[in-house]
Amino acid sequence: MTFNVKDINSKPEMTGKALLAASAAVLWGISAPVFADSRQDNDSDSVDLTDSRISGDFDYGVCRGTNPNCYHDWVGAGRQNKVLVYTRTAGPRHANLGPALPAGLNPPLDPARHIVQTNLIRLLNAEGIAVDWTEDVTRVSNLNSYKAVIFASTSRDALWNHSVGGQVHNAFGTEYNWQYYEGLLGNANYYDHGAFQTGVVQIINDRDVSTAGLPARWTFSDEWYNLVPFPTKVRFLALVDEDSLETKHSVHPGFPKFHPVAWCQYYDGGRAWVTTLGHINTAFTAGSALPGAAEFQKMIVGGIKSAMGLEPFCQPGSHDSHDDHDKDRR
Repeated sequence: MTFNVKDINSKPEMTGKALLAASAAVLWGISAPVFADSRQDNDSDSVDLTDSRISGDFDYGVCRGTNPNCYHDWVGAGRQNKVLVYTRTAGPRHANLGPALPAGLNPPLDPARHIVQTNLIRLLNAEGIAVDWTEDVTRVSNLNSYKAVIFASTSRDALWNHSVGGQVHNAFGTEYNWQYYEGLLGNANYYDHGAFQTGVVQIINDRDVSTAGLPARWTFSDEWYNLVPFPTKVRFLALVDEDSLETKHSVHPGFPKFHPVAWCQYYDGGRAWVTTLGHINTAFTAGSALPGAAEFQKMIVGGIKSAMGLEPFCQPGSHDSHDDHDKDRR
């Protein structure tokens, strides 16, 4: 998930806690959520996904939702065209992160093992974006020089020296007991997943920069995270077609017909772009033979750039005239 960085040191409850913004692919930004009525086009209109009895909707006491008025440019032009990739784990560690990194900023990377870090650097450098990387929590106490922080498959209490950022993949397995972080994810949290398997990603908003130009449906392989609570007041961008998953019933319940894998929101003055995808090495590598890898990489780059403010952020889709804008938290 990707999170647009703002000055969090002015907030006592956030002192020292750097939430990294992961431009979707488990890396990225902050915004306020809204449910696109495109869910009705996916046979889910019989279920009110915003009903707090099933969504677990929580009042985080911040401005959040899809209304751009929730954004505040705290630092302004002082930020560099640069992001911070944060991959600290305090629990399960995905193989594509490679061995734990030593303390400090920009420690040595092994391209054959630190797949996520190396390829995020490659993808973003190609866009003219500088990248720092770390697993040292002391390096996330002052983020004012960065336009976004990317949480890439962090896990458990990875931000014990608490500050602000964004998320990719297992960033959803991070800071379970910190409500503010859960709000950053869109009032969502990791519940479980089934077998690693092939499924079909369905784009439900093709007007956002992260999804524009992608096929309406494309094959990809992942763990397809189930979420509890379910995201609320966000702008959904992509789903997995539940009918394309072989083990959805025998291994995990999944969602009836609306299983989101990417969304965006404004959150407490920042921008957050979020994706649950990105489990396997080949999702990130150049020239990958994995079906859907090119689409996935294009999506996360677009999400990160929008969270940075380099591209329009969290753009309405064709069905957004029915979004729940009036339900944004103030």
